[in-house]
Amino acid sequence: MTTVETFYLEAPRRLRALVRARESSLIFLAALTGVLGGIVVAAMSAALTFLHHAFFNIPYGEHLSAQLSLDPLLAVAVPTLGGLIFGISLLAVHRWRPNREIDPIEANALHGGRMSFRGSIVVALQTIWSSGVGSSVGMEAGYTQLSSGLASSIGRAFHLRRSDQRLLLGCGAAAAIAGAFGAPLAGAFYAFELVISGYTPASLASIGIASITGYAVAHKLTPLTPGIVLSQIGTVTGTDIVIAIALGFFAALTGITLMRAVAMWDAALNRLKLWQPLRPALGGLIVGLFALRAPQVMSSGHGALHLTNLMSLSIGTIAILFVMKITASVVSLGSGFRGGLFFSSLLCGALGGQLFAATINTITPTIHLETGVYAVMGMSALSASVIGGPLTMTFIALETTGNLWLSTAVLIAVIVSTQVTREMFGYSFATWRFHLRGETIRSAADVGWIRDLLVRRMMRTDVTTILVTTPIDLFREQYPLGSKTQVVAVDRDNRYAGIVFVAEAHSEVETSVRTVGGIAHHQDVFLLPDMGVREAMSVFDREEAESLAVIDGIDTRHVVGLLTEAHALRRYAEESERHRPDTLGEM
Repeated sequence: MTTVETFYLEAPRRLRALVRARESSLIFLAALTGVLGGIVVAAMSAALTFLHHAFFNIPYGEHLSAQLSLDPLLAVAVPTLGGLIFGISLLAVHRWRPNREIDPIEANALHGGRMSFRGSIVVALQTIWSSGVGSSVGMEAGYTQLSSGLASSIGRAFHLRRSDQRLLLGCGAAAAIAGAFGAPLAGAFYAFELVISGYTPASLASIGIASITGYAVAHKLTPLTPGIVLSQIGTVTGTDIVIAIALGFFAALTGITLMRAVAMWDAALNRLKLWQPLRPALGGLIVGLFALRAPQVMSSGHGALHLTNLMSLSIGTIAILFVMKITASVVSLGSGFRGGLFFSSLLCGALGGQLFAATINTITPTIHLETGVYAVMGMSALSASVIGGPLTMTFIALETTGNLWLSTAVLIAVIVSTQVTREMFGYSFATWRFHLRGETIRSAADVGWIRDLLVRRMMRTDVTTILVTTPIDLFREQYPLGSKTQVVAVDRDNRYAGIVFVAEAHSEVETSVRTVGGIAHHQDVFLLPDMGVREAMSVFDREEAESLAVIDGIDTRHVVGLLTEAHALRRYAEESERHRPDTLGEM
């Protein structure tokens, strides 16, 4: 083997060893991820801009939701036909990739930070098309999916440990959010709160570098100004800080209603049993009809937050736009379009905050609340309810306005909104969708190792069995005291029939009991190999059993192993301690 061949074979291995051995080396991968995340945001934004220009005939470089009017035919036809095409493409994609694609939160919670890069590309393209044809969905889902998918691929290439793989996935999400919103701090805390579900000093450098790099690259390459641009805000007073509590409460109620409405619309369409491609077509038609009255309901609503006259709209117009935007978002997501609620919830929150302030001013004119202040407060409070991440939303307000005193009022509204949502609902939009699919995860905290800890990995396979018809006296001869703790009883077809405890067999038993079947315990209680440790522990607790047999299936009932409660607890404690660094910073 030549020197050159040796170099090409050994260099990657040495590079991987360097990254795994030195914590600071992970920062370089984070910076690379940040660059790629910024490019992803710029490229997807450019593609979206092109679709809006091509489909709706608006000037190139302008946001669709920033338009004051659209061609009526295009406004209705594009989202309707675009939804039909999208639905047909879903059928084709399902044949190619029948399994559902996982997002960064689910990847970090259950899969150790591993995502499919091909699947991420599919999701990104679906998001671009969904928003490109005008459906009321946010692009942030596609940004984070593709950026995190790239980060996951980099981590697998370097054979990163599970904790580092999860951290790098968070770097991808941080870069995407920082680039999309022009807010590096918000991007970093999005990763901490929603994707990693924890903060540690060791993760700060990597996440921070990725977020700043992603913002810088996206800001340099994106044709449209990233972030949120608002008009004059106004002055924050002590009264505003007190009233922020009430605003946070109403924002939580709105957020809960919004999330439940998406599931209700989806269930309603399921009852109608429409052909799959007709679902997004119907959703697109409804959004298109709304756009005839208010084009701001289309796409993510990012452009609407750039409108300089957003704060000067009449109260009636704001109320109509508020209701229509929420309805359009519910219909779009419930109909099957791909996207998120981040951008949409920001616009809805800004409109809702203005409505809240206007209502208070009408009831008590002497207070005279600044609608600009409450637009920012409502924007963050509603997003905190829907998306989660209270500090993320607070930093978005801070980086948008540069007003620290306003950020204090925002933080109060966000805290109230988050707490009320947790108490009354218990989910964010992402975890609510997990719940509807039957998942039990509530955050990105790493619980995948718990699901990997199956009964088949903990059980003993050297199981001693005996026929259930064996006489007691013969059993005593074969198994004297001290030889075994328990023996599994089986019938003549080798089917599980219970557990016989040796000590009990040697104690006084009723004269009517002649075979071990008479003293067999847990005859209808057993474990299955694919049970997780938590499910197994619940069986032990419910039956007050110290050991249980493991059978291959409910129908065959052939014994394949034995598991004791003590061993299951010990294995759980060992795995928990091994993953302790991942959970110390859990929020």
